[in-house]
Amino acid sequence: MSEQGSAITTTYREAVREAIREAMLKDERVFLMGEDVGHYGGCYAVSKGLLAEFGPERIRDTPLSESAFVGAGIGAALGGMRPVVEIMTVNFSLLALDQILNNAATILHMSGGQFNVPLVIRMATGAGKQLAAQHAHSLEGWYAHIPGLRILSPATIEDARGMLWTALQEPDPVIIFENNTLYNMEGPLPPDAGAVEIDHARVRRQGSDLTIITYSASLFKSLEAAEALAREGIEAEVVDLRSLRPLDDATYLASIARTHRALIVDEGWRSGSISAEISARIMEQAFYDLDLPVMRLCSAEVPIPYARHLEDAALPQVVSIVETARRMVTHG
Repeated sequence: MSEQGSAITTTYREAVREAIREAMLKDERVFLMGEDVGHYGGCYAVSKGLLAEFGPERIRDTPLSESAFVGAGIGAALGGMRPVVEIMTVNFSLLALDQILNNAATILHMSGGQFNVPLVIRMATGAGKQLAAQHAHSLEGWYAHIPGLRILSPATIEDARGMLWTALQEPDPVIIFENNTLYNMEGPLPPDAGAVEIDHARVRRQGSDLTIITYSASLFKSLEAAEALAREGIEAEVVDLRSLRPLDDATYLASIARTHRALIVDEGWRSGSISAEISARIMEQAFYDLDLPVMRLCSAEVPIPYARHLEDAALPQVVSIVETARRMVTHG
């Protein structure tokens, strides 16, 4: 970290680490568990230094068994603890899907409201680092399909710093998806930065000609595209969803009521995606506000390639956002 005026310049990675550290200092029930989170400092170096500060009782290295340690986290939550479970990558979370779907998300309902599961699961998601098909998919839209879970997707350093503590106050399971391309991102953070609310989307850039709805790393591609469009006289409003379940319909619908055009940028696959859900909600609730159909930019429906040029081609990029938005405004 470094000082910059009244703000602190930090990275997304350091913001997540400080969020974990603060939570553990504030509440002795909070502990971190996962693969390589202790001695190694985390696969993405998020937990580096925490083992020395808090010890092995609260920074717990686990076996390479996602089902086992997510299940242990569920049990700890039922027992009154506040576990933060780290899964190395979203692809590996599928090995714990039985625990997440059939236990964490359902125990409250199946117990007739008697037992809450105050569990937070963090995992890396997304492509762009040449990690190939078993480490680089964006499956957060799958999890947003599941009742009983809250799904968060912090894009900014402020949200990376502030969402964890708020999530730990939730009585039910929360999954936080951290795009792996953001960990090195630097930016200012107020010295008094703390918890943030997790119920609402945010308008990150105001505009009048179309609304770009997005989340996570695609937010920054969308903002870059919006700046390029502005040089052509097209003003795009950019909405950062922040939460994928529940969705804050009101914020993006209010934007569409002003701009009358909607483009959704989603790193997930197009078929059955969160972008499809949002598109349906727009058509159901704001059909008469639209000047033309909702458009979507998603990843190519292929396993994410390893080769750099193929990976880039598979993902939504700034140029494709600009071209699509331009076409919507000038020919729509």
